[in-house]
Amino acid sequence: MDWAIISNVIFDSLKDSAWLFLFLLLTYILLEYIEHKNGSKSLNLIGKSGKLGAAIGAVSGIVPQCGFAAAAANFYAARAISVGTLLAVFLTTSDEMLPIMVSNAVEPMIIIKILGIKLVLGMTIGILCDVVLNSKPQTVNIEPLCEDAACHCAGEGIFKPALFHAIKITVFVMLVTFALNAVIAVWGEHCLSEMVLNRPIAGVAAAGLIGLVPNCSASVIITQLWLEGAINFGAMLAGLLSGAGAGLLVLFKVNKNRKENFKIVAILYFSAVATGGLINILQINL
Repeated sequence: MDWAIISNVIFDSLKDSAWLFLFLLLTYILLEYIEHKNGSKSLNLIGKSGKLGAAIGAVSGIVPQCGFAAAAANFYAARAISVGTLLAVFLTTSDEMLPIMVSNAVEPMIIIKILGIKLVLGMTIGILCDVVLNSKPQTVNIEPLCEDAACHCAGEGIFKPALFHAIKITVFVMLVTFALNAVIAVWGEHCLSEMVLNRPIAGVAAAGLIGLVPNCSASVIITQLWLEGAINFGAMLAGLLSGAGAGLLVLFKVNKNRKENFKIVAILYFSAVATGGLINILQINL
C-alpha cells in the first residue's frame, strides 16, 4: 500500500472540498436571504436579467473555480435561473485550466482564445436552449432543497439552514471526490492519454467523457495532456467544455428531476464533442 498516494488523494479531496464548501455556504446564504427577504416574489440577480441570464452566466463561469458551477446547480434547483444560464456556466467553467496554463507559461493570447471560444459557445448554447425550450427563471423556491436535505430549517433564520445545506452537500461531494481521485491516482494519466491520442473523432468523444467526470481533476488531466502534446486541440477543448467539475455532482444531488438532469448532461456533452470534432475536421489550431 503506497501511503504517499493515499495522502495525496486525501489532501486533494480535502482541498477541493474546502473551496466548494465556501461557495456552497455563500450560495445557500444568498438563497435563504432572497426567500426570507422578499418571499415568493423575489428572483435571483441573474434571473432578473431575463434573456441576458445566459450571457451573464457564461461570464461568471470563466472564473477558474468549480464552485460557480456548483452554485449554479443550486440556483437552478431553486428555479432562480434558467436551464440556458445553467448550461452557459457549465460550458465556460474551466476549473483548474487557467492556473495550470499560467503556471506553465502558456502565451496569454492562446489562453484568451481558449477562454473566448468557451465564452462564445456558452452564451450561444445557453441562449438557444432558453429560446427553444422557452426556459426562464421562476420564483425562488428552496423548499425542494430543504425537503431533500430533511433539515427541518423552518424558522431557523438564514445562517443555520445555509450552513446545514453546505455541510451536507460538501460531505457528499468530498466522498465522491475521494473515490474519483483514488481511481485517477491508481489508473494514471497515461491510460487516459491512450484513449484520445491520435484519434481525431473518437478521441474527441473520449475526451468529452473524461470532462464529464464530476471532479476538478478532470480539467487538470485534460489540460496537462494537451500541454504535453498527448492530445490535440479539439480533444482538449471538448474535455474542457464538458467539464463542469462538481457542478454536475451537485445538480444530481439537489435536483430531483433525473430526466431533466440527464437532458442537461446530454446537451453539455454533445455541444462539447461537436465543437471539438468540428475544430479537428477544420484543422484549427492555436
